[in-house]
Amino acid sequence: MKYMLLVYGAEEAWTEQERSECMAESAKLCDNLAAKGQYLMASPLHPVATAVSVRVRDGERRVTDGPFAETTEQLGGFYVIDVPTLDDALAFAASIPPAKKGTVEVRPVFELEGLPG
Repeated sequence: MKYMLLVYGAEEAWTEQERSECMAESAKLCDNLAAKGQYLMASPLHPVATAVSVRVRDGERRVTDGPFAETTEQLGGFYVIDVPTLDDALAFAASIPPAKKGTVEVRPVFELEGLPG
């Protein structure tokens, strides 16, 4: 089953050294998943200040700077993994460094037929 793990946290919660260590540890976790054929994709995101939100209302595109909602935690990155069970996805979510300071939302991916590979 494919799962998307959305990583949320306060951007200012990490020192530069902690951020570098987090990236290195996260890369090792991805390598471990890849060795088991369970890694699909992962990436940190640029800071929330670079976000742009798009809405279409009454057929008109509306673009605003910033994220969709003002929160204390921002979406900072994601993983897409393919593991046998939700318990496996939850165990992986608990092992990633950002779970220590933020939140990792785990959701099954709804796979649609006919989309490009």
